[in-house]
Amino acid sequence: MNPFSFDPLNILFSLLVSLALQAVFFVFAATLKTDKVTDLTYSLTFFLLALGLTLNNPGAEVGHWILAGMVMLWSVRLGTYLLIRIIQMGRDRRFDGIRENFLSFSLFWIFQGITVWATMLPVTVALSGELHTGTAFLVGSALWLIGLCIEAVADQQKFVFKSKSQNENRWIDSGLWKYSRHPNYFGEILLWWGLFIATVPALTGWLYLAAIGPVFITCILLFFSGIPPLERRYKEKYGNNADFLRYRNGTSMLIPWKPAKG
Repeated sequence: MNPFSFDPLNILFSLLVSLALQAVFFVFAATLKTDKVTDLTYSLTFFLLALGLTLNNPGAEVGHWILAGMVMLWSVRLGTYLLIRIIQMGRDRRFDGIRENFLSFSLFWIFQGITVWATMLPVTVALSGELHTGTAFLVGSALWLIGLCIEAVADQQKFVFKSKSQNENRWIDSGLWKYSRHPNYFGEILLWWGLFIATVPALTGWLYLAAIGPVFITCILLFFSGIPPLERRYKEKYGNNADFLRYRNGTSMLIPWKPAKG
């Protein structure tokens, strides 16, 4: 048997593992009515899938471990940041009116599991079969690194800004946030497209459907649970503030760009 032969069952396996992990932590979160494990579970699922798929590949080579390492490093960084943030915040306002409703809360956790599975599709395929570390892998890895750095810097800048009492009722418009209203999401989207490009040589035939991964996470952040609820919240909170209106109208929504003058 070719140690690099791709087993389609790994796609089903990753879905079942993702949903199972959400179910375990959902019981904990629903019982205690807590938000503290929600984002942590999201990041942890990526970490465990990347590790498990690589260990399960009998032909895993250095390239496989580098790819898995990129996912695991991102998940550790994001999971740690989100855990520290929720501990400081105490509760996540996204779940107000949801955590108390069993059905709504459970549907969120199911969707979170599907999101992890779908986003991981190209990496799941690459870690389960043969992986060529040529030009595409290097270009994709470079984009992943740029995206990771942008996301990490943006998160840190906002965390420090929000930690200061004098900024309690202000929006951040400094650092990377001067050039984009959502630079962290730009970094997130960029790194997942980078990982997809890195895995393209491992895709053949119907496996190109793995492109669903970066498309899925991009759509989620642009149109559903990423940017839209934040934009609505900012509009409600600062909508009548002339300085905020100038910032919003003169600053790129996603891609960092030179802000408009005035």
